[in-house]
Amino acid sequence: MANDTKSLAQKELDKISSSVEENFDDDFNDGVEDIAEDYIYKENAESLNTHQKIKKSLVGNIILLEKGHSKTALKTNEELVVDTLGLIHNGFIASAAEFAAVAAINEENIVVISSKAKFLAPAKNGDLVEFDAIARFEDARKREVKVIGEINEIKIFEGIFQAVVLEKHILKTKLKNIKKNYHTK
Repeated sequence: MANDTKSLAQKELDKISSSVEENFDDDFNDGVEDIAEDYIYKENAESLNTHQKIKKSLVGNIILLEKGHSKTALKTNEELVVDTLGLIHNGFIASAAEFAAVAAINEENIVVISSKAKFLAPAKNGDLVEFDAIARFEDARKREVKVIGEINEIKIFEGIFQAVVLEKHILKTKLKNIKKNYHTK
């Protein structure tokens, strides 16, 4: 009986999750047309090599994806709210910025190893936060990405992310090899 209850609960969660994502995608797609006519909207982000299973309602959608550069947009929603006034938790803003950073690098086995962030203004439920990420050191294993987040052309976030491109997935790599190969560089 416990398994039946669990599977019923899981089915309900799946239905709710599916419904939320469909509604978010519809709302987001309506708002994307208002962002800028020259953006390239990637409906299914087929050219994204990393973070392919990440939940778009938490980190946003890819608007532009090219070598060393990405633009993403996060339509803030109720899942990200921390209080009755609709304030968005800064952790979600940082996560969306990190997603923009890894998209700019766009390597399959990438791990963010550090970040420095400035939260310059709050975001609220219903805001469209646009992130612009520019990567440096394209030919090195260690990369640095500057990310700017804006709402209506007002800068609300600025951050620097450092990442390492690995030969294998981080969960398939021995940690002592990572230290030896990348920590000393």
